[in-house]
Amino acid sequence: MSVVEIAADPDEAVRGVADGSTVLISGFGRAGMPFALIDALVRTRARDLVVVNNNAGNGSSGVAALLAAGLVRKVVCSFPRQSDSYVFDELYRAGKVELELVPQGNLAERIRAAGAGIGAFYSPTAVGTPLAEGKEARTIDGREYLLEFPIRGDVALVKAHRADRMGNLVYRKTARNFGPIMASAATRTIVEVSELVETGELDPEAVVTPGIFVDRVVVADDR
Repeated sequence: MSVVEIAADPDEAVRGVADGSTVLISGFGRAGMPFALIDALVRTRARDLVVVNNNAGNGSSGVAALLAAGLVRKVVCSFPRQSDSYVFDELYRAGKVELELVPQGNLAERIRAAGAGIGAFYSPTAVGTPLAEGKEARTIDGREYLLEFPIRGDVALVKAHRADRMGNLVYRKTARNFGPIMASAATRTIVEVSELVETGELDPEAVVTPGIFVDRVVVADDR
């Protein structure tokens, strides 16, 4: 018997994502991006979303497709501008989407802190920059730090390589990136995989995300 829900298709997997949700989306550029789940989320027409991702979209697919559909209110990311981030760039310049810029290390640690139950932490990153404005500062051992708070998601959309029917996950090389910490930081975690195997077929030593953090799994074609 499956411990997690095995969805028949990506549309079934993302059902119930509400307007105004904070959605954590794995991926570093295109690596580890759950394209099938994102396309299905676009079809739900859930609006006013807060999207947390390392980037603000590449080309016209993935996160960029959500933005182009007018479904995103705010983007939280560390790298909003690159040669093919034209969708976000146009929307941001037109005042149609908000941006919270978070240095990459802080982004990862803020997400990890949510999953680990950490209330807040101090980081030296961004001290003396505009990103420090409005943040509590504290000097520790002669060095200034800023107080950072966790980033929690209502939903996490994660791409993994393989899953078993208990929801245990293994990832493929650098496609792992933000997936494990996002899976633990969301109220509901939905995972797109290339292959679903029977419980016991995954090497326990290779499992990165335990099934306790996973709610739904769907098999979708790789891009």
